[in-house]
Amino acid sequence: MKRNWLPQAIAGGMLLWALYPGNPSAYYSLLRWVCCGTLIYQTCRAINQKKHPLVWTLGITALIYNPIFRLHFNRELWSVINIITAGIVVVSIFALKSIEKEWKGNSHRATKTLRHREKQ
Repeated sequence: MKRNWLPQAIAGGMLLWALYPGNPSAYYSLLRWVCCGTLIYQTCRAINQKKHPLVWTLGITALIYNPIFRLHFNRELWSVINIITAGIVVVSIFALKSIEKEWKGNSHRATKTLRHREKQ
């Protein structure tokens, strides 16, 4: 069983933990790397599944968390962004179905079609 939801769950947990004001600055640097990487991965999955609104949402969110070209906001705005991003990450868990399931479904249909053609 593939755990395609694991990167989002880790990123979501880290985003919620980021609301704690006593975190060191290194935590927020790590958060940027984890979120950007997870969001880029999810963007690629959304592209493969042709979920265009989700592609844009995840892609823009990945740009916000870009660890190389940083955006600088105050703590209050980052808290709001983190909460919204945690919501986006949770939605992406359910919106992006497992490609493995999709392939199994397609191969099952293809096998049925081939058997039907052989009978004719």
